[in-house]
Amino acid sequence: TRQSEQAVASASFLTSVVKKAENERLKARADYPDLADPAVYEMHARLFLWIANNIVIAPQHRQFIIDDDNRDVIRFLLYYFNNCSLAEDVFPGRGYKLHKNIMLQGGLGVGKTMIMQCFSEYLRRIRSPRFFHNLSVTQMVNYYTIHNNFDRYTFCEEDSKGLRPHPENVCLNDVGLNDDKVFYGMNTSVLTDDFLLARNDIWAAWDKFAHITTNLDEK
Repeated sequence: TRQSEQAVASASFLTSVVKKAENERLKARADYPDLADPAVYEMHARLFLWIANNIVIAPQHRQFIIDDDNRDVIRFLLYYFNNCSLAEDVFPGRGYKLHKNIMLQGGLGVGKTMIMQCFSEYLRRIRSPRFFHNLSVTQMVNYYTIHNNFDRYTFCEEDSKGLRPHPENVCLNDVGLNDDKVFYGMNTSVLTDDFLLARNDIWAAWDKFAHITTNLDEK
């Protein structure tokens, strides 16, 4: 009957939708190396260190040192940026999750921004979906001063057609460093809050990350 034919067609359509979604899930998983394998982790750890020393800080004529102060942070970030669930076990009890953004805290000059620069370059070279662009608060404020918006660093609708924003992953560095500065009547901290509010919407709707580095404490 016509009703039975429609039911069969509907069931077939739903099955194809589920199959497509499952294929997309498997493809997304395949985009990441399996750092749960110790041998794979070791290869990526060596690659990260090589990139840090030979690409990022080579012009400074010094070495990127992994020691007791940053070893666990580096291990966590290697797992995290490669979407490996072992990241959640590096700091037990902290509640760190793979789906959340990173907030890297520490005093002035401890190397927060440099670490994120190293990870950005590492992720770019392994063509990771979690690659992010580094952005300073000063750069963000200057862009806002010229364009009166954050579009390039938020929804990225400059060249879009229709309601199709193209946000990308970013890391906003040095949050809190210049909070007392005012540009054309706009307070830096106010602009930063507005920027992070927009990025939170992007994280929730498009699963695009906005990490930050800051010398501010949790208060």
